[in-house]
Amino acid sequence: MVRPVGKHKSAKFVLMLVFLLGFVLFYNFFWASSPYLAYVRPKTAANVIVPINPETNKSQKGETTKKGNLHERVLAATFADLPAPELKWEKMASAPVPRLDGAAIQIKNLLYVFAGYGTIDYVHSHVDIYNFTDNTWGGRFNMPKEMAHSHLGMVTDGRYIYIVTGQYGPQCRGPTAHTFVLDTETKQWHDMPPLPVPRYAPATQFWRGRLHVMGGSKENRHTPGLEHWSIAVKDGKVLEKEWRPEIPIPRGGPHRACVVVNDCLIVIGGQEGDFMAKPGSPIFKCSRRNEVVYGDVYMLDDDMKWKVLPSMPKPDSHIEFAWAIVNNSIVIAGGTTEKHPETKKMVLNGELFQFNLDTMKWSIIGKLPFRVKTTLVGLWDGYIYFTSGQRDKGPEDPSPKKVIGDMWRTKLKL
Repeated sequence: MVRPVGKHKSAKFVLMLVFLLGFVLFYNFFWASSPYLAYVRPKTAANVIVPINPETNKSQKGETTKKGNLHERVLAATFADLPAPELKWEKMASAPVPRLDGAAIQIKNLLYVFAGYGTIDYVHSHVDIYNFTDNTWGGRFNMPKEMAHSHLGMVTDGRYIYIVTGQYGPQCRGPTAHTFVLDTETKQWHDMPPLPVPRYAPATQFWRGRLHVMGGSKENRHTPGLEHWSIAVKDGKVLEKEWRPEIPIPRGGPHRACVVVNDCLIVIGGQEGDFMAKPGSPIFKCSRRNEVVYGDVYMLDDDMKWKVLPSMPKPDSHIEFAWAIVNNSIVIAGGTTEKHPETKKMVLNGELFQFNLDTMKWSIIGKLPFRVKTTLVGLWDGYIYFTSGQRDKGPEDPSPKKVIGDMWRTKLKL
């Protein structure tokens, strides 16, 4: 019997293809299941080993592993707590209401605390005042009806507080371009020229006689803005009719610290992207979008050019009012960092960061009582204080949970 040569060759070819496909699938499975390759980390990132309990076959983060895997895995550590000294924190009088994404300005021994979310469906429209000398809250007064309730740009010249743009209403409602000035001695509000376009949480500072407003998020709440405007002000009065365009900021986005020290304007941290209103939602319900948190630091020099300074020890956002100047250092409390690479949840920071302006170097000088974002910070009699924000779910879970009004302080020795 003569065998059909064509069919024999075809069968061998099919078998070879099946063998090769099986080898590729086996290799890919081995590669993907390896605990050391479960997460591809950036070259510049540190890493952390998450141990696996061999009895439960689960990691401390709760992920179940396949039998036979090594009992550890390596993850990018930008989301992890960084080593820091323990500090002795003292709890002070809590704020009258909890606040998230509020604003705060210190003038002498008084901390003026503005607006913010009480819950995602309720926003505050008043100011509370904390007195550092007697540890009391009081002197509440209302904000203008047209003023934003969160994501504000705000700064003071020592008496007048300048308030710029921000989100109007709860959930993820739209921004307003309205701007105001508050005379803290008379408690009188006055209008200023509106910003050219509305912004969420722009970096805002008073520098060389001008009010500077930079970056933030655009009208859709997600797209980073690069625009930079300024307007001349003095003693609570606006000296120009319109905002003047300035050199754009190198990287846009909201939730960054903006500090003037040693006649330098410095912008720290922040993020690109943010929650947006869900399309068609009648209440503008917040819907999460991808955001990138960064630790970039920029300084505007005498030639009105941006200079890059050393980055923070880890990416940090939600820090616009979380800073204080202490002995020629900038100290920043808490914030948010990169999301967890596996759970994809937002991760809060619990460190106290220091940027030494003499050495231009960053360090971590202590731990907060818990991880927390959008802290409102003040400095008095050698103590650094923080109040409000959203804290973590507990020591083992850095994702956000409760909005708080707590006030804490610790003695700083820098």
